Amino acid sequence: MTLDIPNLKDFDARLRDEAHEEPSLEVPQDPPSKKTQIIAIYGKGGIGKSFTLANLSHMMAENGKRVLLIGCDPKSDTTSLLFGGKACPTIIETSTRKKLAGEEVKIGDVCFKRGGVYAMELGGPEVGRGCGGRGIIHGFELLGKLGFHDWDFDYVLLDFLGDVVCGGFGLPIARDMAQKVIVVASNDLQSLYVANNVCSAVEYFRKLGGNVGVAGMVINKDDGTGEAAAFAAAVNIPVLAAIPADEDLRRKSANYQIVGTHATQWGGLFTELAENVAEAPPLRPKPLTQDGLLGLFDAETTGADFVLTPATDADMRGKHAVAAKSLEVVYDDV
Repeated sequence: MTLDIPNLKDFDARLRDEAHEEPSLEVPQDPPSKKTQIIAIYGKGGIGKSFTLANLSHMMAENGKRVLLIGCDPKSDTTSLLFGGKACPTIIETSTRKKLAGEEVKIGDVCFKRGGVYAMELGGPEVGRGCGGRGIIHGFELLGKLGFHDWDFDYVLLDFLGDVVCGGFGLPIARDMAQKVIVVASNDLQSLYVANNVCSAVEYFRKLGGNVGVAGMVINKDDGTGEAAAFAAAVNIPVLAAIPADEDLRRKSANYQIVGTHATQWGGLFTELAENVAEAPPLRPKPLTQDGLLGLFDAETTGADFVLTPATDADMRGKHAVAAKSLEVVYDDV
């Protein structure tokens, strides 16, 4: 098998050009209606955003609210729990297929409902075949064509991957597409590092005149050690809910069972979360420095008390190191 090197170079060049393109100004930047709250949820991959959002949206709908849940993660797993593990056709994939067939995308092709929740997935490119952030931008452009501005919802919840620092994933913050941001984290350094990055992004765009704020944090898989709560206090945002590290929750989530309903013992927890999400104002956070973030944890756990030892040129050269002749002038003692 021979590789067509010129084609690979052209493909690489196209990817680079795509990554450097400025986001289209056609991306919807206004809420569909004045009463709609558009909320972007960020968090480290695997921290439980999909679990939190599926149950939060279901409880909101059960309490009489009109809710639209939009998955903005290329993994397209936001709606999996809501739909019992069944994959939801993504907007980008469906649009591509329909375009090849000379057809238009319709709402019923990409939006599905359960328990009063309307849900869809933006999707994204396959690995190595495009920029995930550009996929998000393209997905929102398609939403605009489907009539996003005219939709009537009380809440639009956007699920974004927080540990990808890319323009497309930062759209809600950079373009004031959402009124507020919620971060999902746990009592571990990596998820709080991501939460801190999101707070830094919000603060950066606030300095540039943006209006998006952080409404608060949801602590998932809370084991009671307190680091996430300490982080929230340090950056000046409230804890909207602490979802315990409970075997019943883990088992039901693994089996694609909704717990955000009054029919379960967790109904009260998710009702309180829904109320807090609705009422929490968008705040201007105070992101921590790296040392400040490490200071929330025991030094033995994070290595925060480690002293950096500078490397030398001889270290880098190893066995090839040769003592260089000194140019220093040494005078004899008088």
